[in-house]
Parts: sequence; C-alpha cells; structure tokens
Amino acid sequence: MKLDDRTRIELEAAVYRRLVEHLRSRTDVQNIDLMNLAGFCRNCLSNWMKEAADEKGLAMSKDESRETVYGMPYEEWRQRHQKEATAEQKAAFTKTHRHSH
Repeated sequence: MKLDDRTRIELEAAVYRRLVEHLRSRTDVQNIDLMNLAGFCRNCLSNWMKEAADEKGLAMSKDESRETVYGMPYEEWRQRHQKEATAEQKAAFTKTHRHSH
C-alpha cells in the first residue's frame, strides 16, 4: 500500500498517541525497566519530542515535553508512580548502558 505523506503522518501520529496512552496507563512499568529491556523510556520520548520541536524552531521546555508524554508534570508522576530502583535494576542498567547514552 502506498500512502501519501499526509496520511502517513496522521497514522504515525495516531501510533505515537496510542503508545503514550499505553505508557500512561502502565504506571507499574518503571522507566528503568523500559531502558533495561528496550533501550528507551518515557524520558527518551519526551527528549525526542523536545528535539523535534527544536528542529522546527518551536519553543518547548524540557518540562513541557515531559508533561506531553507523562500527561502531568514530571515531578507529580514521579511522586505518584516512581519507585526506588532495586540493586538488580541498577546493575542491569549499568551493564546494558555502559557504552551508550
């Protein structure tokens, strides 16, 4: 199937919105788990959003991009949902990401 650019962008936007909504609903999944398993997390998505805004010359702060992904201010999400990483999670993160980021 060949898509015109507008349709492709609309589909990509719909997929992004569904991914963000899914991550918002899965507050049990911690960012460190996402990083350890997939190599990206909610913060990565918010950073990519900010980078895209920067490329377009749009003024978007880090806090604004994070709120776009988290659906609330980042600090509020952290207080509500973030748990202290276990020693095992931290060790896996260090092993997996020692050569990246």
